[in-house]
Amino acid sequence: MSDCLFCRIAAGSIPSQKVYEDDEMLAFRDINPARPVHVLLIPKKHISSLMSATAEDAPVLGRMLARANEIAVAEGSPDGFRVIINNGRVGQQEVPHLHLHIVGGPDPVGPMLKRI
Repeated sequence: MSDCLFCRIAAGSIPSQKVYEDDEMLAFRDINPARPVHVLLIPKKHISSLMSATAEDAPVLGRMLARANEIAVAEGSPDGFRVIINNGRVGQQEVPHLHLHIVGGPDPVGPMLKRI
């Protein structure tokens, strides 16, 4: 999609700090990191969110999850990390292209959600 920010990053028309790339996915550092390690991992194929993913997308999604550990370790989070996937308005997804936030660093990430 020509108007999708992450599609444009995957195509190379917008620069990014790449940390991993293959034929199916791209990982790059978040421009506004929330943790010492904060990498976004996207499929190169445009998938709006997990809500629009299909069974056809399962293989690449599985490979993305498998790759997350290698990326986290290489970026400086060998003792663990968190993967976050925001979906839709309620999930506060900011860019309508499926992406995994890989977050970590030397210290614990903290509580998963605020208690209400």
